[in-house]
Amino acid sequence: MELSLKLLVAVRSLSAQSTTVSVSEEAGHIMECAGCMPRRAWELPFLAQAEEVAALRRLLRLHLELWGLQEVSEVAQLCVSELVANVIKHVGPATPTTLAVFMNGTRLRIEVHDPDPRVLPVLTDADSDAETGRGMALIEAITDRWGVDLTAGRKATWCELGTSLTADDGHTTGPRMARAVHVLGLYTDVAKLPQRSRLTRLGTAVAEETAINVIADLLHWLGAHGRDPDAILEQAQAHFQAEVEPR
Repeated sequence: MELSLKLLVAVRSLSAQSTTVSVSEEAGHIMECAGCMPRRAWELPFLAQAEEVAALRRLLRLHLELWGLQEVSEVAQLCVSELVANVIKHVGPATPTTLAVFMNGTRLRIEVHDPDPRVLPVLTDADSDAETGRGMALIEAITDRWGVDLTAGRKATWCELGTSLTADDGHTTGPRMARAVHVLGLYTDVAKLPQRSRLTRLGTAVAEETAINVIADLLHWLGAHGRDPDAILEQAQAHFQAEVEPR
């Protein structure tokens, strides 16, 4: 399907943007360290069809994992399902639609755009046993706020979810900085590790990726404290070469 191809391209693009993402072949899903990738706005055009919702949810889940926002992942996926279902029901199946996701301050904002500004979502008092008519009532219940933005020949139905992020996240605090400080605090324990551990090929690969992640986190920590990461890398490389080269 068209969206499935777009999803594959999007996943490959995401993987290329973050060197700290690893794919677990056994589990069949993507694992990553929280907050590894900048929370840049993204959008995906698709045709509003019921069979495409699963792919949309999967892509959203992947983005939120990369953004370190697993805390709101399930609710966000439910919002996407309901907003797309609203387009299918009230505008029509196969309507050209766009999903847009971005941060609005510390809130996660989800928008579903469609080309019919005449058909507006309505919050109804559907009975709890009703099988239909509860979509926007559910959105009202599980989100911080929602609404509709109208433009010429288009509308965007949106909702926002609160997160545990603070205004300083991504600068001097946040997941990367916390991990870096934690690693620095544990650095004196390195000497307690076995000096000649025998690792399997898989274990070696995992250890290598962990080391890369630690280095990346430390570079973020240094940059946040006004140091030049490139200069620090050059100094570290010089120290490394001086220690391994024969005298």
